[in-house]
Amino acid sequence: MNVGIIGASGYVGGELLRILLSHPKVEVVAATSNRFKGRYVHQVHPNLRGLANLRFLPHESNEVTEKCDLLFIATPHGVSSGIVPKYLELGLRIVDTSADFRLKNPEDYKVWYGWEHRCPELLEKAVYGLPELHREEIKKADFVAAPGCIAASAILALAPVVKEGLIQTDKVIVDAKVGSSGSGSKPTLATHHAERYGVIRPYKPVGHRHTGEIEQELSRLAGKPVRVSMSAHAVNIVRGILTTCHVFLTREVKVSEVYRLYRGFYRGEPFIRIVRDLTGIYRYPDPKVVVGSNFCDVGFEVDERNSRLVLLSAIDNLIKGAAGTAVQCMNLMLGFDETEGLKQVGIHPV
Repeated sequence: MNVGIIGASGYVGGELLRILLSHPKVEVVAATSNRFKGRYVHQVHPNLRGLANLRFLPHESNEVTEKCDLLFIATPHGVSSGIVPKYLELGLRIVDTSADFRLKNPEDYKVWYGWEHRCPELLEKAVYGLPELHREEIKKADFVAAPGCIAASAILALAPVVKEGLIQTDKVIVDAKVGSSGSGSKPTLATHHAERYGVIRPYKPVGHRHTGEIEQELSRLAGKPVRVSMSAHAVNIVRGILTTCHVFLTREVKVSEVYRLYRGFYRGEPFIRIVRDLTGIYRYPDPKVVVGSNFCDVGFEVDERNSRLVLLSAIDNLIKGAAGTAVQCMNLMLGFDETEGLKQVGIHPV
């Protein structure tokens, strides 16, 4: 199967290349970047030196449509909605890692992104690309919209208790701490090293755009509206997200019941690990442990005095939060083993 990557010069594009160049069932035949067209891929992604002799093509190159069976879109938000319709009309399968098709209600794009959607008729066609919740739909899909990184982390932490009806759905609090790679590869005043190093900086205390995705998916699970209050912080790591969710119980629960609930909900899931140890350094999920892998580590603690449940999840924002989940979706779409190309464990220490 021949695949291509539109917008392959960014961090997500680089991780897609790294995973797909070693994937036994596909061949990367096109990687595009208008900014770096004509340059070798390894000149932008130096870790790929010796793995491929690819040069970046411009986005509009005919080679993309002529050679590829499936395309990954890794462009900035607002770009893919202008190009995806053309690729779908040509019969190409699509996995879009941008935000352009994640939300089902076109009005939500005005709320969370501040723009009117260019092709709202395609929003229902795009399957939300979180395999743990939409596996069977993804298997049948030609067009998948991969989730946002914080959204994926929060949804995977919250899904079991929301589905079970164990919590109050009108006050779900999500606190996310995100590494610098989540800001993308183009530096800004806030992201260059001198300003980014050493910080624990609240950058979106309210109104983060991933809130829309979290509410959408959790409301579907609950069968009623779920209201999420989310805050995001930039922290002094390059890769990783730690999401801490504070939810309030509808009845008394014990640790053993919560453990059984999570173990049952995620039974057989290849990339979900439940982490709640009584001893050791890493007793709860920690992004340091999942860097470079497609795992999401999920943990919890019960606050009996306040009828509160603290839920934690850790992911690599560029893998399980983007490129890894996109490849997982591709595997499902094409009938491959879901874990193909994604079996590497995290790097420790890092």
